Amino acid sequence: MITSTIFKANDIRGITEGAEPEWDEDGAYAIGSALVDVLDLTRSASALVVGRDMRISGPRMSAAFAEGVLSRGVDIIDIGLASTDELWFASGRLDLPGAMFTASHNPAAYNGLKFCLAGARPIAPEQLVELAERAGGPRPEPATTPGVRREQDLLPAYAEHLLSLVDLTGIRRLTVVADAGNGMAGHTLPAVLGTLDLELVGLYTDPDGTFPNHQPNPLEPENLVDAQAAVVEHGADLALVFDGDADRCFVIDERGEVVAPSTVTAMIAAAELAREPGATVVCNKITSWSVPEIVRERGGEVVVTRVGHTFVKAAMAEHGAIFGGEHSAHYYFRDFWGADTGMLAALHVLALLGRSGRPLSELTTEFTRYAPSGELNSTVPDAPATMARVEAAFAGRGSVDHVDGLTVSGPDWWVNVRASNTEPLLRLNVEAKDPAQMARLREEVLALIRA
Repeated sequence: MITSTIFKANDIRGITEGAEPEWDEDGAYAIGSALVDVLDLTRSASALVVGRDMRISGPRMSAAFAEGVLSRGVDIIDIGLASTDELWFASGRLDLPGAMFTASHNPAAYNGLKFCLAGARPIAPEQLVELAERAGGPRPEPATTPGVRREQDLLPAYAEHLLSLVDLTGIRRLTVVADAGNGMAGHTLPAVLGTLDLELVGLYTDPDGTFPNHQPNPLEPENLVDAQAAVVEHGADLALVFDGDADRCFVIDERGEVVAPSTVTAMIAAAELAREPGATVVCNKITSWSVPEIVRERGGEVVVTRVGHTFVKAAMAEHGAIFGGEHSAHYYFRDFWGADTGMLAALHVLALLGRSGRPLSELTTEFTRYAPSGELNSTVPDAPATMARVEAAFAGRGSVDHVDGLTVSGPDWWVNVRASNTEPLLRLNVEAKDPAQMARLREEVLALIRA
């Protein structure tokens, strides 16, 4: 069974548990079988790399998907339990296309799939459209000789590669709270941070797809509370909070205050530009204006994309960008095949903080120039009509574009309203030079959205 709603702009996500699943093992098999034709795997690749996160449905869904691929005569390299960025690593390291079973930050009843081409390159949006059509159509004939599945543990190589990309020698000893949220960071943290001279305070590091402590979505403030409290309790230098599949990392300073992902983007961009002057940095439409300002001041070039890893990865490859960042705490690195990795971003922050001799709250001030609202979500019956209402209310007050949803920009503020790629929500982001101005704009637009 497959419902068409599981096919999103960048990946697949849908309910697999409960009385009304949106896809099941038969659907996963169909998707695996169809993917062979969409990516032309019988001719373009010797195998497909497959990983899965800790979700309850992961073993059965990934096994069914693999059977669909194997039935078409394509081999499977199964890396088992993995973070999404570990799957990107496997694709890059082995130069093979990959499929990752994860629903990222969605609740426990969900599962999903993220895909990449060989070298962790993104698949095109139109390939997801074709996959939906083929998976919902007639089942292809199986190959005369099925593929072969073999297991391969790439976690040690993944950790070694990440640690080779950041110079952590000579930094001061830090106390670090790490909240894995019962997600896949609990699998990767020991291999990466566990090898460093840190005092590591782990929270919820046992992978558990029921998420018994809090939801694996660090964009929601209530899911950061435990890490914020732990920073203060332990007198830690910072906290790192990962989402369910550990491809995103949120940062909390020594006071328990959240460091905006745009600030982290600006910090890492500045460090990468110091290493390679004149390089290109990618950011999405919702990233703070601080990022392009700082990149240009440091002599770099800026490319702005739509929100979503497919679009950012494509821009990274097209422009040979050294680094990219999104407001949602996705961070992309050329040295990581242009893919996103929360763990590598965390290592960069540790290196910058460990060399600074200052607390993180002071280190971040020079990279924070605007007051952000954070992302505010609303369920609305008609997203296009709601956005049209906002656009009409702001007529004549600023420049308008529709690169990603609706953006209205004034001289020192901007408002963006866009439909979610993964959930039935309308997302609002506001930024202004002055916090009071930001608050006024935020409340005005929220009133229009929720009218």
